[in-house]
Amino acid sequence: MTHIRPSWPHGARRGPSLVRAAVTAIVATALIGTPLAHAQQGDSKGKGLPVLRDAEIEQLLRDYSSPVLRAAGLSRQNIQVVIINDTTFNAFVADGRRIFINQGALWQSKTPNQVIGVLAHEAGHIAGGHLSKMREQMARAQTQMIVAMLLGAGAIAAGSRSGSGVGQAGMAAMSAPQEVIRRTLLSYARQQEENADRAAVKFLNATGQSAKGMYQTFRRFADEGLFATHGADPYVQSHPMAAERVAGLERLAHASPNWDKEDSPALQLRHDLMRAKIAGFTQRPDAVRRAYPGSDQSLPAQYARAISTYRHGDLRAAVAMVDALIRAQPNNPYFHELKGQALLEGGRPAEAIAPLRRASQLSGRAPLIEILLGQALVASSNPAYAEEAITILRNALVREPEMAIGYVQLAMAYSRKGAYAEADLASAQAALLRGDNKTARDLATRAKSRFAVGSPGWVRADDIVSTKPGKSNN
Repeated sequence: MTHIRPSWPHGARRGPSLVRAAVTAIVATALIGTPLAHAQQGDSKGKGLPVLRDAEIEQLLRDYSSPVLRAAGLSRQNIQVVIINDTTFNAFVADGRRIFINQGALWQSKTPNQVIGVLAHEAGHIAGGHLSKMREQMARAQTQMIVAMLLGAGAIAAGSRSGSGVGQAGMAAMSAPQEVIRRTLLSYARQQEENADRAAVKFLNATGQSAKGMYQTFRRFADEGLFATHGADPYVQSHPMAAERVAGLERLAHASPNWDKEDSPALQLRHDLMRAKIAGFTQRPDAVRRAYPGSDQSLPAQYARAISTYRHGDLRAAVAMVDALIRAQPNNPYFHELKGQALLEGGRPAEAIAPLRRASQLSGRAPLIEILLGQALVASSNPAYAEEAITILRNALVREPEMAIGYVQLAMAYSRKGAYAEADLASAQAALLRGDNKTARDLATRAKSRFAVGSPGWVRADDIVSTKPGKSNN
C-alpha cells in the first residue's frame, strides 16, 4: 500500500548494482504500504530486523493466518508471521517463508478483519511465487543492462579514437536502456501487487471472511496519499496508484457474499486486547492515558493501564490491576503471564513462579512463557529449582531453538547444579545466536575439554568450534 518511489541517487554510478538496489526496494516492501514478552534485535525470524516476540500476539496472528494459508495451499510450508518493532503501517514478505508485519499495523488496525486482509495479501505474494519471479526479472534486467553497457562502452571507445560525436552517442546508449529497464521492473512489480490483491480476495472468500477490512485499509492509504501522489508518474511507482488500486479492489470485495460479515465478538476482544498490549508496552504513559482514560473500564483499557503502570515503576499498583484482570478472566494465560513478568522484572522472582506456572499450563506450554518461567526459577536462587528449570528450558528450546535468552538461563541453571560442561555449552550456543562467534568458540572449546570425547555434548561443542566466522564476527 505504501507507495515506494525508487529513484537513482544523485551522482550515483548507474549499472546492474542500481537495478539490484531498485528491485530490492520493490521486493522488500511487497505490501503496503518491547516485548512484549521478549524483544529481539533480529533473530532467526527476522535476521537483523528489530523483532518483537510475544506469546499472546503470535498466537492471535497464527489464528488469523491459518485459514488463509490453508486456502492458499500454504499450510504445509510452515509460514510464520513475524512482528517488527516499527510504528509505521506496513507488512511484507522477503523470503517466501515469513510474513513480516509491523507492530504499527497491528496497533492501527481497528478490527481483526483488517489485519487478516493484510495477511491475505502477503499470502498472495507467497502463493504466486512473486519473489522468485522478481529475481528472474532482475537477472534478465541485469543481463540487458550489461549488454547495453558493453555496447555503449564500445561506442565511446570508437568515438574517442575517431574524435567524432560517436562517444556522446555511446553515453546515451549506456543511459537510455536503464530507464526502460527500470520502468519494466516497476511495471512488473505493480502487476504483482494487483495479482496479490486478487488472490487475497479469493482466499478470504474461500474462508468465508469479508474483504471489507482489506478494502478499508487500502482506502485509508489512498485517502492519506492523495496529496503525495498528485501529479506523480504512474509508471515510476512500484505499487499501483492508490485510486486505481482501491477502485479495482472495491469491485472485487463488494462482489463477495461475505462483504457484510463481521468478526465475532470474542475475536474482536482478543484483537482489542492485543492492541492494548502494544500500547502499554510501546507507548508513553501519557499516550496510554489518552487512548485508555480511567473512565474506560473495558478489559482492554484495564490491560493497557496495568502494563503501563508496571512498565513505569509502580509494581504494587500494577499487580493489583492485573489481579482484577485475572478475576475477570481467570483462564486467560496472558494475564497470569503479565503478573509473573511484572513480579520477575520487579525483583520478586520467587513470587513470579506461581503465576507463570499457571500461564504455562493455560497456554499449552507456550515456549516463550516456559522460558520466562525458567528464568524465574533460576532467578529465585533456590537450588531445588535448578533441575526443573533445566527440564523446562530444554523443552522450550526444542520449539524455540534460536532464543539466545533461553540458552543464557539454561547455562545459569546448569551452573547451579555444578554441571559446568553443560553450562559452557549453553553459553556457547547463546553467543553463537548473538553472532559472537569468537566467544562461542572459546566457550565451546572449554566445554569440549570437560565432556567425554565423542559424547553428544562434545560433538555439539565441536560443531561450534568448527563454525566459520562470518564477515562481521570477531
